[in-house]
This record gives sequence, structure tokens and C-alpha cells, in this order.
Amino acid sequence: MKKVLLVMLVVALTLPVAAMAEDQAKTTETEQAKPADVAATANKTFKVYTDKRSPDNHYIPSGWMGDYGDIKLNDQAMDNPHSGTTCMQFVYSAKKSQGQGWAGVYWQNPANNWGSKKGGFDLTGMTKLTFWARGAKGGEVIQKFMIGGIKGIYPDSANIESGPIELTDTWKQYTINLAGKDLSYISGGFGWVTTSDLNPDGATFYLDDIGFEADKTVTPEGKKQEGIPFYVYADRSSIKNHFIPSGWMGDYGDIKLETGSTEDPYLGNTCIKVIYNGKGAQGARWAGMYWQNPANNWGTIDAGIDLSKAAKVTFWARGAKGGERIEEFKIGGIMGEYSDSDSAGIGPVILNKEWTQYTIDLKGKDLSYIIGGFCWSTNVDVNPDGATFYLDEIKYE
Repeated sequence: MKKVLLVMLVVALTLPVAAMAEDQAKTTETEQAKPADVAATANKTFKVYTDKRSPDNHYIPSGWMGDYGDIKLNDQAMDNPHSGTTCMQFVYSAKKSQGQGWAGVYWQNPANNWGSKKGGFDLTGMTKLTFWARGAKGGEVIQKFMIGGIKGIYPDSANIESGPIELTDTWKQYTINLAGKDLSYISGGFGWVTTSDLNPDGATFYLDDIGFEADKTVTPEGKKQEGIPFYVYADRSSIKNHFIPSGWMGDYGDIKLETGSTEDPYLGNTCIKVIYNGKGAQGARWAGMYWQNPANNWGTIDAGIDLSKAAKVTFWARGAKGGERIEEFKIGGIMGEYSDSDSAGIGPVILNKEWTQYTIDLKGKDLSYIIGGFCWSTNVDVNPDGATFYLDEIKYE
């Protein structure tokens, strides 16, 4: 009897140990079966581009945007790379091949994924992205560099932007702070956008050593409040410019826009010239234009700018003949998933032939989130023969 009890006791003590060993084996198998994403590894870096044929490269520069016909890419340029044997060369002609006035490229996973396929990487733990860049001549301006921001069925978990940046003719490292951002799903690993206004003669620039890093010394940035003055338009190629005149409304076919007119600018070398012919191309009998951030953002992209320090918007305007009537000048007012926090405007305004300054009062307005930086609208009833007018020095103060 004693032998039976002893055997039972040994079995009872052995079973938990065996169960523990089995659980540990299952855990090991599960860990081995996890995807090789960043969150499941101890890697401190995650490369986007190091060299043309590097096995460490991730994402593909396939998302060509805007005037994509203006872009040429050489992803194995041997013209003075920052490190290794190759770098990436982009040539932007600024010829407006698709009539957009801007262009850019997204690095995507998989190629050409605008959120229609599941393919993002989990970059949790990464706190910054660093890259090296230089211009062919120096002075080339990139409006922004970005990470994430792709929408669709499988949207990116974050949207981070940095810029504008004026490049030098020597290699310089740039850093985008990612601390505190949700990087659990990023299919748009890197990207850049620039405009023909910022680079009227085009731009050739180089990129190298693009990668994410897990740097524990990097801390989250607070919500940035922009300083004043904050320009919408200073001069055609000014790095001070913000927002893009992309939101064409109503009879948009009746509008011709020139952002580099040299016809008697109020200040600097250029001004904005708008020609509205009033022919009713889309049958709306009115037309207008928004300056947006980013281009074509009707509240679908989380990219509002905090302009809370501003008390007014000032701008200068004149008519080609005098007597042209603009029904409204305004800021804000764009609705959507990510709406402007407020709006303000003036109008109607009867333009003089001479440059005249106008002011939009912003006192008491919530300017914490603005994607519609400036806007005008008019119609054929008050301009039966159309209207040509000029704008310059548009800024928040």
C-alpha cells in the first residue's frame, strides 16, 4: 500500500513540471512563428534605404504623386553618395506635366499600396527617422518629408510631417521625431513633396541612409504652435510659404492661376495673378480657390496647423482695371473628418486698381487647427465680363 501511495505522490509532483515544460515549448514555438517585424525583434534600426541592392532595405519608392511626369529617379546614383556605393537621385522638372504644380514620392509596402492592401510594418519602439540629403546646387527646397499618412482600407496608424527644408550642396543629416507616435502599422515608410513655386526652375537632389532608429533619449514633442508672422504667400520661391492653392471650386475651368507673376508685385519679385473668365465651364456660375495643407485636403487628412498666436490675416490685393468684386476672402471653414477649428472672412470686396491692404480679424477665433489657410470666391453675376486680380504678402500676424 505504501508503495502505491509513493508512486502516486511522484506522479503528482511530476505532472506540473511536465506541464510547465510543455507550456514553455509552446511559447517558444509561438515566438518563432511571429512575423519578423520590428516590434518582435531587438533591432535598434529599421532601414528604408542604405544602398541599391542592400538586403536591409525596406519599402519601395513607388507612390509617385501630383505631377509625377516631372519626376525622374535614379536609385543607384554613384555621384558622391553619403556612404556605400550608391545613393538616390531625384530630378524634378517643375513643368507641371499633370497640371498640379506639385509632385512627390512615397516609399510604400508593398509597391503602389495606397491602403488597398495589407502590408504595413509594425515600427513600434522606433523614436526617430534620420536621413541624409543634399541638393545638386544648394537652395533646393523640399516642402515636406513625411512618414505614414496613407489612407484606405488599411490606413497608416500615424501621419508625421517635417518641413519645409532648404537643402545645401553638401550632405546634411535630418531627423524627424517619432517619439510617442502610434507606429503599429506604417505602409508609407517615407516620402517627400515639393512644388513648382518653391523650385520654379526645378530641382535635383540626393537622398541616402534613410532609416528608423530606437533612440531612448528622444522624447515626444508637444503640439507645436506656429510663430508669427506665418506666411501663406511671400514670394513665388520663398521657403516662408505655407499651404498650397489646390482647392479649386465651382467653375474651376474658368480659373487661370499664376503664382509667379512679375506684373508690378507689391513686394519682392513676384505676386499671384488670378484670371476668372466667368464662362461657366462647370455650370456653377461661381468659382473660388482654397490654399490647403496638404494639397487637395478637404478634411480627409489630419494635417491642421496651430495658428493660435495670430490675431489677424493681412494681404494686399488689386484689380487689373479696378472695380472687380470678390464676394469673400476667408480662412478656415473646410469641413470633413478633420475639419478646420473655425473660420473668418470679409466681403464683398470691391478691388482698387492700386495695391490695397485688407485685414481679416481673427480675435476670438479658434485657430488651433487650420487646413484651409486662405480662400477667395466670386461669381459671374457680379463680374459678367470676368475679373483679373492680383494678391501678394498674405500672412497671419
